[in-house]
Amino acid sequence: MRLNQIRDNNGARKSGLRVGRGEGSGKGKTAGRGVKGQKSRSGVSVLGFEGGQMPIFRRTPKRGFNNNFAKHYEIVNLDKLQDAVDAKKFGDTETIDCNALAAAGLIRGNKDGVRILGNGEVKAALTLEVNGASKSAVEAIERVGGKVLLPQPTKVELLSREKSEKRKLKRQSVNISLEKKQSVPSSNSEDPSSVDTNSTQNE
Repeated sequence: MRLNQIRDNNGARKSGLRVGRGEGSGKGKTAGRGVKGQKSRSGVSVLGFEGGQMPIFRRTPKRGFNNNFAKHYEIVNLDKLQDAVDAKKFGDTETIDCNALAAAGLIRGNKDGVRILGNGEVKAALTLEVNGASKSAVEAIERVGGKVLLPQPTKVELLSREKSEKRKLKRQSVNISLEKKQSVPSSNSEDPSSVDTNSTQNE
């Protein structure tokens, strides 16, 4: 047996039907397209056309949107970090970054970065350089003497934070003004006891 002698089993590959090759083939003349009409011609695409009525993709409601600039992070939990430490997958690495996590098999390294979440427990003091971490994860790592290094915020992120803080302050001021209005009684409403005393004096 040689490489040039290797063949597929009989029936493993079926050749496609050749249309328009004579009436005896069963698919000659009109080649299975019927007689005349738009669909018998070439270069015709009627996909989604429903005879003039509103097609399904236009009459179904659309909600939300897809953010083309959204970043997708790979997730690593604390228990997975501790398992890697116990298995000595990090070696002598002082700062654990995306490359170290990928080498340890915790991430694939095909997304925009890594985010650490707080599920599980970590006992080793680790220095992590990642793109993000939850509040509980940062507290758990720092509790055992570790450290989480996050990237510096960009100009756009700083502007968005500033806007959100302004909105928050504006909401608080509106709520305080509403509470003041509700606490102050209206001047038109008179005390009924004073009305009764005035009526008795007139009598």
